[in-house]
Amino acid sequence: MATKNTVSSGCPAPEDIPSGLDIFRTIPYALILPELIFGCWVWILVAATSVHFTLLQGWVMYVSISSFVISLLLLMGYLFGFHRNISSWRILDSLYHGATGIFYMSAAALQANATIRSEREVADEHMPLYYQLNAAATFFAFITALLYILHAFSNYYH
Repeated sequence: MATKNTVSSGCPAPEDIPSGLDIFRTIPYALILPELIFGCWVWILVAATSVHFTLLQGWVMYVSISSFVISLLLLMGYLFGFHRNISSWRILDSLYHGATGIFYMSAAALQANATIRSEREVADEHMPLYYQLNAAATFFAFITALLYILHAFSNYYH
């Protein structure tokens, strides 16, 4: 006989994790939407520039796009309640956001490096605009890294 805190398989269910629109009213799950928005701005701003440092900014694009897709899938999972049958969902969520926070921090540092180098090494007629776009992408990358790290820690300590 299953109790209130277990699913039919006998594993404890993460009942304190909201589903549906309640995730937008609960920390740390409410941070998913700003993570998506700021992460989307990172790859839009980098893609809007003329990429001169492909290795550096390629990693930034990879991290931002893959994190966006996985976070969007995670958001859909929360909205539709797929986490209800998995007892270790909180651990999965914390590990994902922690690892993504580390990846985003490295991407933000590489984007900052590309921004600084582009000011000195690139001679282009659109350089002031590209520099501003790269600087904005750097800013949003650091904000996104902070959001992912806050999500991981607040989920861990919740």
